[in-house]
Amino acid sequence: MFEKSQKSYTDLLGKTNRIVEGTTLKGNIISAADFRLDGELIGNFSCKGKIVIGPAGSVLGDITCKNADIEGKFEGKIQVLEILNIKSKAIIRGEVICSKLSVEPGAEFSASCIMKTNTKNLPPHDGQRIEEKNI
Repeated sequence: MFEKSQKSYTDLLGKTNRIVEGTTLKGNIISAADFRLDGELIGNFSCKGKIVIGPAGSVLGDITCKNADIEGKFEGKIQVLEILNIKSKAIIRGEVICSKLSVEPGAEFSASCIMKTNTKNLPPHDGQRIEEKNI
């Protein structure tokens, strides 16, 4: 009677969660849709879509996602199934695992980097797996 059907990722396309500047979250975030972070996250983040860390945004923790654009600060381990874009004002420290990497001149990139083009999937923090498309 009150059952809600779970929306698939394709139903969530075009919908973006947002944490605004001045907001600090302590804990883990799990999202099926895309996500924009202009505030601060102290914890882990797992997403089946894309995460955008804006210029005022920062993450201290681990990230697992399909795609990522980083313009702010990140410290931890990030696993990106497809493309990781690091903008010119970004500060990255830690460990990076991705399929494709783009780093703009001016970015601070102090991380170990592993490029995995043949990875079938990445294990996010919620125990589920993100499936990779055949390239």
